[in-house]
Amino acid sequence: MALAATAIAGRADTPAAAVPDSVSLGEVTVRARRPFEQVIPAQTLAGDRLEALRSQSVADALRYFSGVQIKDYGGVGGVKTVDMRSMGTNHMGVFYDGIQLGNAQNGQIDLGKFSLDNLEAIDMYNGQKSDIFQSAKDFGSAGTLYLQSRRPEFDDGERWKGNATFRTGSFGLVNPSLRFDYKLSERVTATVSAEYTYATGRYKFRYRRLYTDHTVAWDTTAVRKNGGINALRAEAGVYGTLPRGYWQGKFYYYDSSRGIPGAIVNNVWKNSQKQWDRNFFVQGRFRKTLSNLYALQVNAKYARDYMRYLNPDTTLMYIDNEFWQHETYISVANRLSPLKWLDINASADWQWNKLDATLANFSRPVRHTILGALAAAVNQGPFRGQASMLWTHVTDRITLASAEHPGRTSRFSRLTPAVFVSWQPSRPLTLRAFYKRIFRMPTFNDLYYTDIGNADLKPEYATQWNVGAVLQRDFPSVWFNSLNLTLDAYYNKVTDKIIAVPKGTGQYRWMMMNIGKVKILGTDLTANLRFTIAGQVYLLGRLTYTFQRAMDFSDPTDTRPGGAGTYKGQIAYIPRHSGSVAGTLQWRRAELNYSFIYVGERYHNSSNIRENYEPSWYTHDLSASYRLPMPGRRPSTLKLGLEVNNLFNQQYEVIQNYPMPGRNFKIILTYDI
Repeated sequence: MALAATAIAGRADTPAAAVPDSVSLGEVTVRARRPFEQVIPAQTLAGDRLEALRSQSVADALRYFSGVQIKDYGGVGGVKTVDMRSMGTNHMGVFYDGIQLGNAQNGQIDLGKFSLDNLEAIDMYNGQKSDIFQSAKDFGSAGTLYLQSRRPEFDDGERWKGNATFRTGSFGLVNPSLRFDYKLSERVTATVSAEYTYATGRYKFRYRRLYTDHTVAWDTTAVRKNGGINALRAEAGVYGTLPRGYWQGKFYYYDSSRGIPGAIVNNVWKNSQKQWDRNFFVQGRFRKTLSNLYALQVNAKYARDYMRYLNPDTTLMYIDNEFWQHETYISVANRLSPLKWLDINASADWQWNKLDATLANFSRPVRHTILGALAAAVNQGPFRGQASMLWTHVTDRITLASAEHPGRTSRFSRLTPAVFVSWQPSRPLTLRAFYKRIFRMPTFNDLYYTDIGNADLKPEYATQWNVGAVLQRDFPSVWFNSLNLTLDAYYNKVTDKIIAVPKGTGQYRWMMMNIGKVKILGTDLTANLRFTIAGQVYLLGRLTYTFQRAMDFSDPTDTRPGGAGTYKGQIAYIPRHSGSVAGTLQWRRAELNYSFIYVGERYHNSSNIRENYEPSWYTHDLSASYRLPMPGRRPSTLKLGLEVNNLFNQQYEVIQNYPMPGRNFKIILTYDI
């Protein structure tokens, strides 16, 4: 505004002949604070900040969120799952382009199957997403993770864009990927992408164990084997815009074969287990505002997953099992806006799941799930509030009777509430709080896995309380530009937790039971900072810290002397202290990134004794890249990147007896046209 006023004043005092027709300005950077929109804002990684982390999979990027624990079984192809605030992996809902990824068999989503090459943003919410105009599924988890794939964007006159990336490095990695975007019309765009990953998974590691008196039991160096992966991912999307609305369709296919290196126990250094996966889904979404009063959203999906697990080791037990999952999902959401400050959403979902397997006496379960959600959002100046009620009705049917699991039909219904409020007493400060009660249904494996499943299991409940604050400031300082600080304190309680316990008097047969109870006290802290060092040199910083006291209250009688009991012990693999630091230094076309991740000491059992102790671990990662403009008719760039992960060769384990890689390298070439 000051610039415009100066130009007008100058024109009034200058002869007409001396006034230029236009004024050429240098590059202008505009910064603005995001409006106060969300009741409970998400932790977000997007755009350049997401790319700067140099992560290959979604699980790698999530390590930089507070309150998150990643279970990583090592290597390029190792399974990677996420646990939020110690409530368990199955309480985390993962959504891809707005529709939930499912796994009725074991309830866990392997985030290693999703590459960052095709993602533009990752958002993580505690409780649920603040936008009430969503499917009933969105209300049905203790925490939600939203993966947003890249949508085609074109400049004026452009009809297509392309991208090719090639990675190579340690563990025999060969990882090319391609992406092509095309503008079908002014309202319709399409994209296709594919990625291939091959790695031997072989890496050196040091294996060291101490006796309780700290003398060395053994200390050796070996090579991790049978961790190779051969995987192909292919995706296609179509995106259309409508007056006051949009529609989109997505096709996804993933095919992999990988070795399972297994745990190093009983002096066994190599395992022969293999796993094959073929995952396919097609999904679509339609959303349109039909009037100022009413808006409609429709989601639909079909998914088919195949998995084969092979253990050829006859000294243990020969296993060759195959599993087939089918899922059909339909959702309709209706938003009413009767008043300017009030929105009401009513949504209904139906989901059908079926699991078949080559297991002897397998029950072949079929599940019908009906979800209904009613939610309201209030927006009155500095105050925002949301309340929702979710109704869940589940019908399970065993389609193959057997001596272990006779034919039966079981039904379950429950109502679960949630309340979210936030208040902005001043422009930079927002206070927030929420309460939510939710549950997760037992998986098909929990209920019906031959000899282990328990068909009488109850759902596992989670109750959450959270209070927090957000401070967001922009500064007129030449060098310190902005600060975004969040602080949350929370208390979670998980009851009827599903755990495996010995069956009968022997230790060789197990059964799933509802006897677990966990109470979690915690604090999450996140800070995002931006600095201008000099001219076009910028520094972006991100810091996270998490404190958690996650106690096992399952068995009050287990209070053995010397702290050997499990009662009130810190639950397995949950550190009390963890955090990360990430920094990005940008100068014109060059970029330097550094990240540090710390996970404090833990125990691999709720009995917090020396024999179950797991030491803390940390890693330093460093990467550098440079964008080089390429000659040609079309603007294009070649990006050269180098990564050094685990810079100081830290030897550590996320899961006991699963050693992680030491120092490793990666070279990345990316061509954009």
